[in-house]
Amino acid sequence: MRANYQRGGMGGGNMNAMLQQAQKMQEEMQSLQEDLDAREYDVSAGGGAVSIKINGKKQILALDIDPEIVDPDDIETLSDILIAAVNEAIKRVDDTSAAEMQKITGAFGMPGMPGLF
Repeated sequence: MRANYQRGGMGGGNMNAMLQQAQKMQEEMQSLQEDLDAREYDVSAGGGAVSIKINGKKQILALDIDPEIVDPDDIETLSDILIAAVNEAIKRVDDTSAAEMQKITGAFGMPGMPGLF
């Protein structure tokens, strides 16, 4: 039994449209990633005792510590607050990036594409 295959048939136009759509999505994602990398986020922990400024590349730009929480006899608490602040800052960058990328992939009918970023 032979398959009835026509070159350049209806599938060719659909393939070109899909390739153009994929290219447009890739361009939008690249542009968005540049925007996300340039964003800055302010995050605090410990009731505002520690504040962190982080960018979209997950680079810490500033770290402010309220002098009142610095107790030489309790460095462990300060360490815990710093860790919480850094983790929250990274989570904020990740959550924002994922939500923004979802807007693009969802708009192209490809929601939840794992491994794109």
